Amino acid sequence: MTRKGIILAGGSGTRLDPLTRIVCKQLLPIYNKPMIYYPLSVLMLGGIREILIISTPKDLPVFRMLFGDGSALGLRIDYAEQARPEGIAQAFLIADSFLDGNGVALILGDNIFHGKLDCVRTALAREEGATIFACPVTDPSRYGIVEFNETGHAVSIEEKPTQPKSNHAVPGLYIYDNQIHEISHALKPSPRGELEITDVNREYLLRGSLFVEPLGRGVAWLDTGTPESLMEASTYIATLEHRQGVKIACLEEIAFYMGFIEYEDLQALAEKLPRNSYRAYLESLPPSMPRFKDRFYQ
Repeated sequence: MTRKGIILAGGSGTRLDPLTRIVCKQLLPIYNKPMIYYPLSVLMLGGIREILIISTPKDLPVFRMLFGDGSALGLRIDYAEQARPEGIAQAFLIADSFLDGNGVALILGDNIFHGKLDCVRTALAREEGATIFACPVTDPSRYGIVEFNETGHAVSIEEKPTQPKSNHAVPGLYIYDNQIHEISHALKPSPRGELEITDVNREYLLRGSLFVEPLGRGVAWLDTGTPESLMEASTYIATLEHRQGVKIACLEEIAFYMGFIEYEDLQALAEKLPRNSYRAYLESLPPSMPRFKDRFYQ
């Protein structure tokens, strides 16, 4: 199934105020890159090349300045406004003409995934249904929570429950077939006044077509919505990059190794950058390393 990608980078970022008074949180730095590089890298590693960035009218010009039309990375990047934050599932209504009846992978612009993400590749390969992911957390009341029965099948999903039935949170990465168009148009606002992504997932569950992939211990999921988690994410990325000598969510590198651009294009992108460590890293990449297509991690 053909799938397009959406990065939802809207919201007001109130938990990060005053950091977000001038710029949205998805443009804040996570160590040495803007936050939005990290969710974009996941879509790219999944082979998705048509991507819609949804953000506020104030912030969209900055995203356009950052990525342009995406062609430098071998992508097609479009942009759409979310005038008011009215729930994650509002993204499907905003993206209706962009999706044009195709399936979709939606990722939240403040979510970072790192590690061996084969479960994402498995989800993208499914022709039908929806796939969400499950990750154990210590504070389940902050998230959408999925409950499993004794055979490991999902039996319920609740949004920020006061008495959680499990500690498995649903991270901000959702993969749907083309039923999403019918389901999203039938949604009603919740008591919070929002179109809830949990209601979308619950409808797929009722239809018997919801798959839940647990994230294993080899996968890190970081939600960067608070000052503390923002600092933790930067420290995590910095530690790995210094220790391993590789960059995480280096979009130019991923574009080359996914076959979106040629080695000459990679060199040209590096030459446009100021002489710093990021440029030096791109210039150090060899032209003949194995392609990322054969594995799914960063």
